[in-house]
Amino acid sequence: MKEHLAYISVGSNLGDKLINCQKGIATLTSGEKVNLIEVSKFYITQPVDFKEQEWFVNAVIKVTTSFDPFKLLAEMLSIQQRAGRHYDKIRFGPRILDLDILFYDNLVIKESNLVLPHPRMHKRRFVLKPICDIDKNLKHPVLKKNMQVLLDSLQDNEQKVLECSCEP
Repeated sequence: MKEHLAYISVGSNLGDKLINCQKGIATLTSGEKVNLIEVSKFYITQPVDFKEQEWFVNAVIKVTTSFDPFKLLAEMLSIQQRAGRHYDKIRFGPRILDLDILFYDNLVIKESNLVLPHPRMHKRRFVLKPICDIDKNLKHPVLKKNMQVLLDSLQDNEQKVLECSCEP
């Protein structure tokens, strides 16, 4: 089986946010199909888009997987549902667990159920900051800029991201 490299964002803003993220990571990487390579620091992050909600805990993980991107997405959706996430009534609203594929190898996909690289990641400090913990030189296959350049291009006053001191 061919192994593929993927970066996945992990987030939660309901219940025990850090534990939700850690359990999501553990569940995703507990089988033989997804192997954990690295975990960024965890961050407390200000919500974007829908701002009237609790702050999030976010991180990014680097994995290898034998799943194709659509099977990886299906697995992640199943894990979110088992964690208690149901259809979101509010787009970008509160969620017990959020798992998103940011990159899958250097694939560029535009399907109704999957867009890669993640279409908003370059505008999100809560994604760029933790991905820079893992590889700040990782290049976006469409924008042709590395993660540190994308992070540095964001306005300083938007999207507060604080290092989480709640790690075990």
